[in-house]
Amino acid sequence: MTGKGRELADVMERRKVDILCVQETRWKGSKARSIGAGFKLFYYGVDSKRNGVGVVLKEEFVRNVLEVKRVSDRVMSLKLEIEGVMLNVVSGYAPQVGCELEEKERFWSELDEVMESIPTGERVVIGADFNGHVGEGNRGDEEVMGKFGVKERNLEGQMVVDFAKRMDMGVVNTYFQKREEHRVTYKSGGRRTQVDYILCRRGNLKEISDCKVVVGESVARQHRMVVCRMTLMVCKTKRSEIEKKTKWWKLKKEECCEEFRQKLRQALGGQVVLPDDWETTAEVIRETGRKVLGVSSGRRKEDKETWWWNEEVQDSIQRKRLAKKKWDMDRTEENRQEYKELQRRVKREVSKAKQKAYDELYTRLDTREGEKDLYRLARQRDRDGKDVQQVRVIKDRDGRVLTSEESVQRRWKEYFEELMNEENEREKRVEGVNSVEQKVDKIRKDEVRKALKRMKSGKAVGPDDIPVEVWKCLGEAAVEFLASLFNRVLESERMPEEWRRSVLVPIFKNKGDV
Repeated sequence: MTGKGRELADVMERRKVDILCVQETRWKGSKARSIGAGFKLFYYGVDSKRNGVGVVLKEEFVRNVLEVKRVSDRVMSLKLEIEGVMLNVVSGYAPQVGCELEEKERFWSELDEVMESIPTGERVVIGADFNGHVGEGNRGDEEVMGKFGVKERNLEGQMVVDFAKRMDMGVVNTYFQKREEHRVTYKSGGRRTQVDYILCRRGNLKEISDCKVVVGESVARQHRMVVCRMTLMVCKTKRSEIEKKTKWWKLKKEECCEEFRQKLRQALGGQVVLPDDWETTAEVIRETGRKVLGVSSGRRKEDKETWWWNEEVQDSIQRKRLAKKKWDMDRTEENRQEYKELQRRVKREVSKAKQKAYDELYTRLDTREGEKDLYRLARQRDRDGKDVQQVRVIKDRDGRVLTSEESVQRRWKEYFEELMNEENEREKRVEGVNSVEQKVDKIRKDEVRKALKRMKSGKAVGPDDIPVEVWKCLGEAAVEFLASLFNRVLESERMPEEWRRSVLVPIFKNKGDV
């Protein structure tokens, strides 16, 4: 994977691959990171020189991740919720033929444990380099594989078949009749074998309409990508609209602030004083803000970690890909040398492009825009490093995953009813205490003025979508309105209904628990 993340993302984008299992990543760490073009890699490795597994997801599936299990540098899994369907993606990298038997048994034991932890009603797809040949033909094993393997079965291939029988799974590659070129997953020198496989539950084989090896790509030197087309039987749910936010930050500019005040005055019929009731005032402010300041598109900003992905790099990678295809068709020494030279050239071009991009960033650091880019890059890296982006589903009392919006809300309600109604010894009221009654002074304008001055700008807005910048921009008109409103709340002992609403954001702990 070193130096090839963006190239891999480009392949997935061109080939329309949504989910990809990768092996032998040789990256040390237990992390997630963006590799460009909206793709995100979840990976695990304990040694930067050997093994390592990962799963790459298309941007639209990143927010569907519910759980990531990193078992070892040979096995990891992701659980996704896609329109009410639970899909488990497992990436595996089996020991090579020459490895010790103990290491092989450990791998299969880990894979067994992962499968046994997945409820039977959930879908499972395994993408793995099993380093074994299941062989051509399926006599005696018809329930777990088709006839279209490659060459003879070996001991490691028999382990794959035995595992499929234990877990009631099918070896997807072998069910589709393809030319040998589209079945061979590994080519090195004169060797042409099939060692990479996709497995799924036998009951879900009907959801897979095609499976074949992709030829003509040059990301990996010896292995080739195996792809399958899977159509999930899902329950259609209403898609949430993209959240668009008012660009309140523009009020930092005096010209925008002045225009906002003028348009608000016009909306109020030329009056300088704000209406007495909160509902009318808040709605007028929000509507004026949208018209004057505009709203965001709701789309993510450009992936700043791949600034370097320029036309020169793309052109070099395209030439390398064509050279690889030429060498596959005609394995002469001349074609091999041409491909090797283009491999080296791509590495140089990528290195130069990255250095140029970061040099430009460092040069701009002294400017306000450069500082913003740096903070945006830091926030992006922090966001990309998290396995789970948001709480989409939760578990009920029995540990079952709830997917529908109604059941999730009902569970949160149960949780908070128990939490808020639990008696606590130190919070019990003391009986027989006399209450002190005295007149509460009215809130003064100078108190409101001082409070607004102390409040920091740039903070996140609440459910009312009105930041402190608005009240600071409106000056004395805001002070008059707020002081009057607060005093009415004190006198009536009733606050505006909109203030009663709040947003609860569950925060993930290290292992994904809430």
